[in-house]
Amino acid sequence: MKSLSNVLGAILSDIKIQHTVFALPFAIMSAFLAAGGIPDWNLLGWIVVAMFGARSSAMAFNRIVDASFDKANPRTSNRALPAGKVGMQTYWIFLIVCSALFVFASAMLNDLAFMLSPVALLIVFFYSLTKRFTSFSHVFLGFALSVAPVGAWVAIREEISLVSLVLGAAVVFWLTGFDIIYSCMDVQFDLKNKVYSVPKKFGIDRALKFAWMSHVLMIFFLLVLPGLAPILGGLYFFGIVCVGGLLFYEHSLVKKDDLSKVNMAFFNVNGCISVLLMMVVIIDCIWT
Repeated sequence: MKSLSNVLGAILSDIKIQHTVFALPFAIMSAFLAAGGIPDWNLLGWIVVAMFGARSSAMAFNRIVDASFDKANPRTSNRALPAGKVGMQTYWIFLIVCSALFVFASAMLNDLAFMLSPVALLIVFFYSLTKRFTSFSHVFLGFALSVAPVGAWVAIREEISLVSLVLGAAVVFWLTGFDIIYSCMDVQFDLKNKVYSVPKKFGIDRALKFAWMSHVLMIFFLLVLPGLAPILGGLYFFGIVCVGGLLFYEHSLVKKDDLSKVNMAFFNVNGCISVLLMMVVIIDCIWT
């Protein structure tokens, strides 16, 4: 009989809890922007709890609905469900608990956050189904993660603002770009198993060009942001230059005939991008 700690550890490893580094920094920077400085620590704490609940439930739903795909794909066949490390019932329990945690954390923030929490869950769950009917599922993933900065603004201000929507748009195109790059590894599997993706529809070469264009749009929205949030200054613009350099480096790692460095581009570079942006926004908000 597997202990609770072993099962929980297997699930957290399976949903790659470390990938929270992609969305959480955008939620935190949005909270600082909304507060115009350091946000209330109690609210910030509940934002982190809500982020953990939302992302964990979304990833659990993804693993549940994609179990048959994961079993057939050599790259993912060792995930917890297809490998038999965790049972389906256990995964459903984890999903329900994390969803409830997200709703509870939202209720602890304010009424609007609580009312929007079911909508947010529907958005982050829906992404996992899109690869079955659209090649642009990558955009839906970006849209799902854009909930983070918009939700954090709601948590602090109890409103949805243009600032949070522009930051959310940057997240959409950032995620779209690097998810297209990541999905290039599965193009042969997608072709054989009726899974929709940009690399499958357009080929790897054109898919990488789409990814590049998506990241150009991310930079555009990041440049628009200071016009709406004057608290952002020179350090933020320096951060954008660094982000541009990191994106250029990311794309230099991946070639249509050499995908061996996709994982480095996916996690290491993009993790640096989100943390870097968070740091420059926080510093600008505190020093202004």
